[in-house]
Amino acid sequence: MSNRSGRPHVAGLPHWDRCAVMGVVNVTPDSFSDGGRWFDTSTAVKRGLDLVAQGADLIDVGGESTRPGATRVDEAEELRRVIPVVRGLAAEGVTISVDTMRASVAEQSLAAGAALVNDVSGGLADPAMIPVVAASGAPFVVMHWRGLLEGTNVRGTYDDVVGEVVDELHARVEAVLAGGIAADRVIVDPGLGFSKGADHDLALLARLDRVLALGHPLLVAASRKRFLGHVLAGPDGAPPPARERDAATAAVSALSAQAGAWAVRVHEVRATADAVRVVQAVARAHTPDAAPSPSGAHGAEGTR
Repeated sequence: MSNRSGRPHVAGLPHWDRCAVMGVVNVTPDSFSDGGRWFDTSTAVKRGLDLVAQGADLIDVGGESTRPGATRVDEAEELRRVIPVVRGLAAEGVTISVDTMRASVAEQSLAAGAALVNDVSGGLADPAMIPVVAASGAPFVVMHWRGLLEGTNVRGTYDDVVGEVVDELHARVEAVLAGGIAADRVIVDPGLGFSKGADHDLALLARLDRVLALGHPLLVAASRKRFLGHVLAGPDGAPPPARERDAATAAVSALSAQAGAWAVRVHEVRATADAVRVVQAVARAHTPDAAPSPSGAHGAEGTR
């Protein structure tokens, strides 16, 4: 499942020769990072187009917050929020992912022009999800998920977080494949921040190779999450607000791209788009027969 450049490829989506950048548009009043900012259709569509202009390869549209403690919205409200935005972005030729746990929202979003279903439950929240996605032929993100009670003592306890997440993801992927979704359309996501503390998230980022060993393209969704606030705060400080974690997000994006991730999901695109392009340039230069710079050891900008 790689294209000619060696990058992982998902059937049914465009070929990208580097780690793709998935920009986030939350059409919600209560998302942890940007709730309420893009809550009407025209503003949300404009935001998606702005993210594309900044370097996003695809846009993830969601109408229901999955932050800790969020109250689920009803089906009609989620449809009201999401479908017009999907239609508006599709009309502009944008590649769209729909972030939903409901089969009905996935089905109507695909009909409206979405190309990918990103379900944080991996199809567990709605038994109709896998049959709907399988029938559509759309790609599907399988995230590691232990239920809606995120962060409880029981669900967030691990003896070996990397091993357990990989094993549970493998079992879920097998169920998705058995449900009829083609192997070349399955994407895996370790679920950073979902039933995991900061140490768990960092351990998973340190061993993305173990997740990649499942044999499916990898999506990393670390943008502005709590573990970044924990890292930036240090042992005694207060975590910075979510919107002040974008530089840290770009750092994780670069690390993920270098590890071989298919895509990274981010709220602010520009820094991450730059970061993954630098990773791509370094990877291309890192060849045994790479020619030395014609300027020698110091180029025009390297002398001092």
